[in-house]
Amino acid sequence: MSLSSSLSSMQSSTGCFQVGWHAGAAGEGRLVLKASERVLWESVPGEAFLAVSQGDPEVTESRGFFDIQDEKTSFTAHQTLDEISADAGVVVLSGSLEGDLSIRWRMSLEALDDEQLQMTITVDEEIGEHPRLRLRYACGADERFFGFGEQFTHLNLKGRQLDILSQEPGIGRGVQPLTWMMNTFFGAGGDDTRSNAPVPHYVTSRCRSFCLENHALSRFDLRGEQQVEVEVWSESLRARVFSGETPAQLVEAYTRLSGRMAPLPEWLQQGAVVGMQGGTQRVRQMAAKLSEAQAPIAAFWLQDWVGARKTSVGSQLWWNWELDSVRYPDWDGLREELVAEGVRVMSYVNPFLVDVSEREQGCQRNLFLEARENGYLVRQADGSPYLVQNTSFSAAMVDLTHPDARTWLKEVLRDQVLGVGVSGWMADFGEALPFDAMLHDGSDAATFHNAYPEAWAQLNREVIAEAGLEGDVVFFARSGFTRSPGSCTLFWLGDQLTSWQAEDGIRSAVTGLLSSGFSGFSQNHSDIGGYTTTAVPGFPFRIPFIDHRRSRELLWRWIELNAFTAVFRTHEGNQPDRNYQVDGDPQTLAHFARFARVFAALGPLRVRLGQEAADKGWPVVRHPWMSFPEDPNTLDLAWQFTLGDVLMVAPVLDPGMGRVTLYLPAGDWRHLWSGAEVTAKSGGWYEVEAPLGAPAVFYPAGNAEGEAIVRALEASGDGGVGPGTPEIRAVRQPL
Repeated sequence: MSLSSSLSSMQSSTGCFQVGWHAGAAGEGRLVLKASERVLWESVPGEAFLAVSQGDPEVTESRGFFDIQDEKTSFTAHQTLDEISADAGVVVLSGSLEGDLSIRWRMSLEALDDEQLQMTITVDEEIGEHPRLRLRYACGADERFFGFGEQFTHLNLKGRQLDILSQEPGIGRGVQPLTWMMNTFFGAGGDDTRSNAPVPHYVTSRCRSFCLENHALSRFDLRGEQQVEVEVWSESLRARVFSGETPAQLVEAYTRLSGRMAPLPEWLQQGAVVGMQGGTQRVRQMAAKLSEAQAPIAAFWLQDWVGARKTSVGSQLWWNWELDSVRYPDWDGLREELVAEGVRVMSYVNPFLVDVSEREQGCQRNLFLEARENGYLVRQADGSPYLVQNTSFSAAMVDLTHPDARTWLKEVLRDQVLGVGVSGWMADFGEALPFDAMLHDGSDAATFHNAYPEAWAQLNREVIAEAGLEGDVVFFARSGFTRSPGSCTLFWLGDQLTSWQAEDGIRSAVTGLLSSGFSGFSQNHSDIGGYTTTAVPGFPFRIPFIDHRRSRELLWRWIELNAFTAVFRTHEGNQPDRNYQVDGDPQTLAHFARFARVFAALGPLRVRLGQEAADKGWPVVRHPWMSFPEDPNTLDLAWQFTLGDVLMVAPVLDPGMGRVTLYLPAGDWRHLWSGAEVTAKSGGWYEVEAPLGAPAVFYPAGNAEGEAIVRALEASGDGGVGPGTPEIRAVRQPL
């Protein structure tokens, strides 16, 4: 895969970016993109940076999971660079690709502003029915790669290959033998790089950043020690290279492309969002319990407002977006009672519809039949609705390329969701569009697949905007792609296992928060306690190593974790009766109420961080490297985070542990609960006692916002850690 050129070394410019061709010694030519003498992107010396081939794909979908096989012809083996020209601020390179195919290529490089360089690659002839274009370029052997949207298992993706395709991430994702069982029998185990919300974007430890603009499936191969390969299922490629000296500057530049998230409504900062099911009376009972425990509540999130049914995984909803007045009699009275106490009501929707003709409890409207009659559903080749299996039932997706279908669905959400007085909802799913589906506008479903989550978020945002409720009503989404942050009001991390595992439990929630912050997902959170319980429904015994359910200790630690994120929201899980719940005993309820008050005390800080997110794209929860870029030790941190630039948080993520080890950058730090001070002269690792109720949290000594939080906690009686001062012991100093 060689590169040749008869051109001498030369340099051109576009805006503040320099485009250099370095002829070098024989066979060592390379292309280099710079800004202010910093190398932002460079090809591998002497090697082709562009190649094409034809694919022969076989893509199968099952329950939102995609198995992707692709037999390709050989990529072109040789590239020539024949010409470099500059015109009207655009640098254009061209040449040929030779191998099984012989084809001309063209690359244009254009500065969009001082921090974004756009790269567009096209070929002059059709490659074939299934074109593949590959870009290869250099990286450092020790260069770390962060981002790629929500990644749940690995923060540093160097050494891995990942498909950028929005899909179900899997149940287990490597937790064995659960993953093997789920993959073998259901195709639903997933793996360590699948994601609901992947993004073809990264930031590296050398402060280099790159993003594809294509929606088509792409594959990033980071397994090479000193090279990156990006394969796109397209005959054209559009990308951006970003300039910045710190990760925060790179995220700020990148979010000009992705869009930035608006500040959350103030009411959402005031307390917990309580997720529950069961009907009017049960909500009233829970509201009374929480009031007695002095738990500040922002909202009740009632996902079963449409009614629920039993399926093979537990309890699931009727996907017909209409209030179930039998399950929730006196809905208006309940809502008015809650509003009088300063508590909102939230609900649930997704872009699927099910036929409710045989539902015992009748509905006023059968939205599936309405959509089918009007041609609003994604179709199969024979014109019939494309039914996607979920668990033990199938559902049809609304075709978001159909203008009339979008208008109709927006009217449904306006009249039947907003119309019942809710202040927000979970906008679930969006990842399951099959590659062989037929769409109204003739789009290739394989290409529109990753655009569907963006279109779903945009539709929800338009419903809010057209109702004049921007800034007051919020929806939270789990699926996403590059431009989702520009439309979404809030994200959540999908369905974690109710377990401690790094692959798919509480640790994966931390990884997801940190990774997504590099890709513009500024306002993000997880279900407190996780969602997926894998106990076999109806089976009386626990199956060792397969049966994962929420324990009391796990719930307590997840409560502590989420108090320091953007939103403090509970979920009963897919099998509520098998999971420990926040009202499981008086001590657990008191623990939950206390950390709901802690969350509320952090409200002023989150309000400021929310405005930063809107202005600069910075995440509310950040990887420590983003807050302390001058400290190279922060690059290796995986199990701690900063809340903005104020709090350093190291949650307890293992069962039976009463202490954690965390890193503190250079400076004077104060323990949030005890006030104990630590002086980290040049940064260092510390072992911190962290009993239940006192996760390891520090703030810079003298920081005004940190001191205000301490005063708020003292005023509510939620400061301190009980008798004595927790032990904080230096473990080691940086090398």
